Amino acid sequence: MGWPFRKKREMPEGLWQTCPSCKKYLYKKQVEEAFDCCPECGEHFSVGADRRIVLTADEGTFEEIGADIVGKDILGFVDSKGPYAAKLEKSRRDTKLADACLAGRCRIQGVRTVVASLDFRFQGGSMGHAVGEKVALALETALAESLPCVVFSASGGARMHEGAMSLMQMSKTSAAVFRFKERGRAPFVSVLTNPTTGGVTASYAALGDVVLAEPKALIGFAGPRVIKQTIRQDLPEGFQTSEFLLEKGFVDMIVPRAEMRDTLARLFGLLLQSDGAAR
Repeated sequence: MGWPFRKKREMPEGLWQTCPSCKKYLYKKQVEEAFDCCPECGEHFSVGADRRIVLTADEGTFEEIGADIVGKDILGFVDSKGPYAAKLEKSRRDTKLADACLAGRCRIQGVRTVVASLDFRFQGGSMGHAVGEKVALALETALAESLPCVVFSASGGARMHEGAMSLMQMSKTSAAVFRFKERGRAPFVSVLTNPTTGGVTASYAALGDVVLAEPKALIGFAGPRVIKQTIRQDLPEGFQTSEFLLEKGFVDMIVPRAEMRDTLARLFGLLLQSDGAAR
């Protein structure tokens, strides 16, 4: 005869997660309510492009643009892990996105805006021809409609699988920013999230009228290990973090995710033309 104890109930999977910073066990619903940040220490967790839009845009206002812009295996690239085409299909299945950028029109605190967001889950948020085209499309749409443009970056840089075609996106997106600033009246706000590196940092992401960053984000061109090996010197503490770059003047403001919508709305109020454009 067994002990008169009730059988231990199994904990349903997917309800809890561990914070990589403070190591606390967190109830996922509380994490979602905290804008996908740790409610204990404030650590900002990675979010996908679709979730980023939900957290930023007024509810029910997002309308996607460039949905037909899809990455292609132009070179027939194959590496040790298989064909690039197969990797693209897997990323599409896993993320439900056409490529690593989601763009569209929306309202932020009532202000009509064009927003684009990179998704690190899709090939490390790398910038191939589809991502470059969508970022450029977001800027061109905002220019044509006299709207502000906000781009959230989360990327490992250029997409090596597309060779020189991926590097060309640096000039394409930079030229789109130049046209937007030269001819437009509304601001381009670049938001750097963890991580923003490589060719994305070296192009449009650094060219915002205002450059915002989330706390403790890794921001740079080459990684710290590569730089240290190249120059053979120890790097300053906090090198390539949002806080370090704010101190050096590369970033204008560090904005916690929970305050991003309000901050963008305040910037729009300060920087938009007084004639009421974009409202």
